[in-house]
Amino acid sequence: MTAPLTGPAFGSYTADEVGWLLTDLSHVDLEADVAEREHRIQSGEAHYAETLPIEYQPDAEYRELFEKVLQDSSIRLARAVGTVTDLVLAERGRDVTLVSLARAGTPVGVLMRRWARDVHGLTLPHYAVSIVRDRGIDAVALDYLAQHHDPANAVFVDGWTGKGAIARELSQALVEYRDAGGAQFDDDLAVLADPGHCVRTFGTRDDFLIASACLNSTVSGLVSRTVLNDTLIGPGDFHGAKFYAHLAGEDVSNHLLDSVSASFGDVREHVPGDVQDLLRSDRTPTWDGWKSVEEVREQYGISSVNFVKPGVGETTRVLLRRVPWRVLVRDLEAPEHAHIRLLAAARSVPVEEVPALAYSCMGLIKDVT
Repeated sequence: MTAPLTGPAFGSYTADEVGWLLTDLSHVDLEADVAEREHRIQSGEAHYAETLPIEYQPDAEYRELFEKVLQDSSIRLARAVGTVTDLVLAERGRDVTLVSLARAGTPVGVLMRRWARDVHGLTLPHYAVSIVRDRGIDAVALDYLAQHHDPANAVFVDGWTGKGAIARELSQALVEYRDAGGAQFDDDLAVLADPGHCVRTFGTRDDFLIASACLNSTVSGLVSRTVLNDTLIGPGDFHGAKFYAHLAGEDVSNHLLDSVSASFGDVREHVPGDVQDLLRSDRTPTWDGWKSVEEVREQYGISSVNFVKPGVGETTRVLLRRVPWRVLVRDLEAPEHAHIRLLAAARSVPVEEVPALAYSCMGLIKDVT
């Protein structure tokens, strides 16, 4: 079975931080114009995972804002990393294998691995795997994990939840994998932030800005979104992705990791109390986020919930790589929306204040069919 891809040959993270269970498609031309790609996806001509968007590279003003966001939020991020990691260790044991969902989950997986190492002296294996909405998780990657580690100890990791589509996709895909004769994996998804109330393992349920949502590959190890295209990926292959080595000059992936890791010492004393509070609380998912998305979809006459992206992270991604229609915010002047207002202005997207919004913001995708 193919070995994991590692840096520096693939990605800008060091080899010990993560192994990518992916097929290297760096040599393949997969990028398409955002508007053209959006039309093909919405019309049903193509699935979003068959191609890649041309990655938006923000200007100097936006990069300066990213730096400010990172510095302002590093302690909050560190505390959420410590909380979710210690919650996992308390409930799943100290010999877990971290399996991040590429690519948004991967910086979080690396940070969780660093917390376990720096605070507890543990060396946890960490892999990144692909999951694709409507296509499931990479079964070949699951085969690899089952052969090399105890499936019962695998902990799936993502950055944040929106309405919970990926949490549902993961649960369904793992059942299908088991029913097809595969190993039994636990579908409990660990995330930094769960504003949608769709998982039980999280660092916080606040809808706050996670700095890794602000950029694309340049904050995720220079790795593209994952690709599942039948003309490139055969039955025994991992899903694919590209390594954007040409963007090395813009890369802040390790800068983000180091900034958050440097704040671990500031939050160590607070994390045990946070974890105890969570262990005593009812963390049963209520899926409130999904309900609020349905309400917005109906109110604005939107044809599909897939066009409604709730939360700071998802709204940012809409502006970075989709065709946005409008942005809804709970508070027009909220500091955590500064980067969203910059991106929206750059793309001439209206920003509308909705004080009763369940999330701090939502991004609505334009219907281009």
